[in-house]
Amino acid sequence: MKPITVLIADDEAEIADLIELHLAREGYRCIKAYDGQEALDVIQTQSVDLAILDIMMPKIDGYEVTRQIREKKYHLPIIFLSAKASDLDKITGLVRGADDYMTKPFNPMELVARVNAQLRRFIQLNPSVAAAVDETVLEAGGLVIHPEQRTVFLYGEPVELTPKEFDILVLLASHPKKVFSSEHIFEKVWGEAYFEGGNTVMVHIRTLRKKLGEDQHKNKLIKTVWGVGYTFNG
Repeated sequence: MKPITVLIADDEAEIADLIELHLAREGYRCIKAYDGQEALDVIQTQSVDLAILDIMMPKIDGYEVTRQIREKKYHLPIIFLSAKASDLDKITGLVRGADDYMTKPFNPMELVARVNAQLRRFIQLNPSVAAAVDETVLEAGGLVIHPEQRTVFLYGEPVELTPKEFDILVLLASHPKKVFSSEHIFEKVWGEAYFEGGNTVMVHIRTLRKKLGEDQHKNKLIKTVWGVGYTFNG
């Protein structure tokens, strides 16, 4: 399952760390930024599902960060977390494009509850986001496989595989430590009865290993179990 990512933008590192601690316990992936420009850079270069923004930040304030996020058609929920506590400040924040507003000092558990509520509403209203969240992602040793998108990344770099190589990799990676015989792999991937498919499987495994850089990286992702078959060593 793809982790939900929350951006925490606050120039006070202690506050950012406290928020990250509580959100991480809920299973969220957190990215921290310490000024408005860094927050914008994160939004534009990474997949972010919700942003928690301070208003008074260096370089670019939270209002301007929100304006640019909305101008660029990013629809993620935004929660302002600010020491500006007047009713006018709260109204201004919501008018500027935030979905919620909390004042400092704050209760971390209340913030978590508000994050949960905003994400629940956002995901329910955006089926494509729900599908992305529900997507099964396979990860091991720097390898990231997106079965639905049929994409593979190794240490952040895309790996180009043939359809059969991809299907073999997904079959093995979906069942780490399980040993698959050449016969089983051939029948699953090629969808045909196994006769003399052992050499075919061996050749595909060899090219797959090469593309996964197993000559350069010490970790052997696909292990040969002599006399039996192959297993994913994730």
